[in-house]
Amino acid sequence: MAQPQTTQLLLHGLIDARIVAADLSVTSDGQLQPTKKTLMKKKVFSWIRKLPFCKCQALENAIGLGTAGKLYATVDIDKARVGRTRMLDPVHSPRWNESFRIYCAHDASNIIFTVKSDNPIGATLIGRAYLPTRDVAAGHKVERWLDICDEKRQPLEGGDKVHVQLQFTDVAADPAGRWGAGLGGGGAAYPGVPRTFYEQRRGCRVRLYQDAHVADGFAPRVTLAGGRVYEPRRCWEDVFEAINNARRMVYIAGWSVNTDVRLLRDPRRASSPETLGQLLIRKADEGVAVLLLVWDDRTSGGLGPIKRDGLMATHDEDTAAFFRGTRVRCVLCPRNPDKDRSYVQDVETATMFTHHQKTVVVDGAGGGLVSFLGGIDLCDGRYDTGEHPLFRTLGTTHNKDFHQPNFPGASIKKGGPREPWHDVHCRVEGPAAWDVLDNFEQRWRKQGAGDNLLVTLDRALASREAAGDPESWNVQVFRSIDGGAAAGFPENRDEAPDEAARRGLVSGKDHVIERSIQDAYIHAIRRARDFIYIENQYFLGSSYAWSQNDGVAVESINALHLIPKELSLKIASKVEAGERFAVYVVVPVWPEGVPESGSVQAILDWQRRTMEMMYRDVSLAIQARGIQGVDPRDYLTFFCLGNREAPSPGEYVPPERPDPDTDYERAQQARRFMIYVHAKTMIVDDEYIIVGSANINQRSMDGGRDTEIAMGAYQPSHVATRNRPARGEVHGFRVALWQEHLGQAASAAAGDLLLRPSSLACVRRMNQVAQQHWDMFASDTFQGDLPGHLMAYPIVVGDEGKITGLTSEFPDTKAKVLGAKSNVLPPILTT
Repeated sequence: MAQPQTTQLLLHGLIDARIVAADLSVTSDGQLQPTKKTLMKKKVFSWIRKLPFCKCQALENAIGLGTAGKLYATVDIDKARVGRTRMLDPVHSPRWNESFRIYCAHDASNIIFTVKSDNPIGATLIGRAYLPTRDVAAGHKVERWLDICDEKRQPLEGGDKVHVQLQFTDVAADPAGRWGAGLGGGGAAYPGVPRTFYEQRRGCRVRLYQDAHVADGFAPRVTLAGGRVYEPRRCWEDVFEAINNARRMVYIAGWSVNTDVRLLRDPRRASSPETLGQLLIRKADEGVAVLLLVWDDRTSGGLGPIKRDGLMATHDEDTAAFFRGTRVRCVLCPRNPDKDRSYVQDVETATMFTHHQKTVVVDGAGGGLVSFLGGIDLCDGRYDTGEHPLFRTLGTTHNKDFHQPNFPGASIKKGGPREPWHDVHCRVEGPAAWDVLDNFEQRWRKQGAGDNLLVTLDRALASREAAGDPESWNVQVFRSIDGGAAAGFPENRDEAPDEAARRGLVSGKDHVIERSIQDAYIHAIRRARDFIYIENQYFLGSSYAWSQNDGVAVESINALHLIPKELSLKIASKVEAGERFAVYVVVPVWPEGVPESGSVQAILDWQRRTMEMMYRDVSLAIQARGIQGVDPRDYLTFFCLGNREAPSPGEYVPPERPDPDTDYERAQQARRFMIYVHAKTMIVDDEYIIVGSANINQRSMDGGRDTEIAMGAYQPSHVATRNRPARGEVHGFRVALWQEHLGQAASAAAGDLLLRPSSLACVRRMNQVAQQHWDMFASDTFQGDLPGHLMAYPIVVGDEGKITGLTSEFPDTKAKVLGAKSNVLPPILTT
């Protein structure tokens, strides 16, 4: 028997595993030998059935007592669950023969295989088998029948065993991963992320957008390859134009769609009073198929303003009502669970998770398609420019679009500050745009109206490429989604489990999941050679690597995605190799909502734990290398965005005032507020970019929680080499973002440092400017306009990565900077 190991080893790379079969003992009546948990459940049920109101047979059927539950097996790297088989009927020798491709970045002592019997309210443990990491770390293929043990790690009396095969490949030895080689590593064309539902498509066109709109006054000074000058694009104007020019179809999927928003509202350009709702009705009346999939917030729909709007205020009921009786087909789409989940999982999925995908797909010129995706909520509060005003547009652009959910009772009548909105979006044309369409059609068939109302298109047009265009893009579409939200996933994994695995589909029992967005992030981080730049609304995860402290059992958090740990291990590897590398992360000051609330404080607590884990890895690497005169923030640095405005002549004067001694009143008097970072993007080495709807948290990266969509893209003609940095559109976009955030004066002063983001000089300049901006933002005496928006996140990094707050509370609030764990809200809700 292989004894469980206690010494931890780092497994960073890829595990190819197969759970082949099990040999289980059975009792005379054909039931599996019960564990203590099974016996306790039966004892509890015997007490319950004595109650006079108990419908015993119905309850017994519901919770599965008296019947043998289906069998499944799981794979854990220590306490981190990384794989599940499908479920099989209870037999003596279940044969799953199911393979797993597992990305790993774990310090672990054992790989654990658990066999369970399913029931509608959970599962019954049969036992666990342990494969020590020391037996696989060298990379040899291992095939064994492992003893299945009880909870004291003693072999079960019946001699139960599980048959497994496993091989670990270190990250540096994985040819598909191109560890540290960038897109041009090895001289071969980059084929895209392997084992995904959608393949990489060549010959596409891409436009990248910062914010909903770019004012005429913003002219970033960025020179691209060949002497071209980077030209920023205007997202909402392009969306309006694309919908307005559609002749056959307009398909929109959204977390929130508000019919009252105006897409064109720049008085210096093409302004229009037509609302989104009016535009869509007009197109439908012209004979265009206009189909909407809008998330159905199950907390909305009742009487009264709170119940009607729902807790998330997405206006879903209002949107449906607006289109009722028109030719626009609007389907309110609940986040339904997959059909094979347990009762508990059903409730979790339906009440806690959302449809978070945001796409617009229309037919374009010549029978092609135009697809938009990103953080693109077509709803209130999202229209903004790089100026991110707080007060100055309240009498004009934002007078009928005032958004401030962080202060209870905030309204245009009481005045600013409004919540400015920073976002990133993209437009895709060519073969990959058809994958975005396919995603919509899968969802429409599952929760819309089947094949009804979908326009039949010539699929041969999907293969059109921008042949010979040196500025073309390779694009790959990624998703987080499951069989409860998309048609076309395998209904019977018994028939072809390996085929499902080849398409990137994994199993949560018989719950079929795609989580290729997480895979895309992992691949991009592992390929990175010089630097990574991230903007995201949330930043938390890799909870299996958090420190065990503050009474939190990290194994119960289940924010298991790898992205934060992959980033810190990448930095640590560069420090060990004596090479420069930098990771820049921009997040909001706090997650949207009342900052003192339990949910916001819980998320900030998870964020702090994530940062601390990463800084610990970086600090230990610096110490091990014996490097003097550097700080962990020279390699990994976190920023936020904010603004302050001095009063201006002719400014809107609100007729009412906020309540005294509130966050709202203090922020109004100080004339400051955060710029809300809603972007979900990552740029790697100025050559590759991911843009989508997915946050860096477990909700977005899991696949079985919120539904998401993203794309990863690069220009083959603008791939970086050791002697030539990338100078294509991705580079131009990144520098334009930095110039927006830094402000004109700081950007000009930084000069060519912005072109060398991995350099120590660049990191320190960014940190210096960001700290200056934070000091101005937080000052009680500063009276002017903030010269730039990029601010240092208000933390201090101490010995071995320990995080403390630069200040105990955020300005104008009583909210803790480091957050606080919640004893009320379950982690699944806030991670």
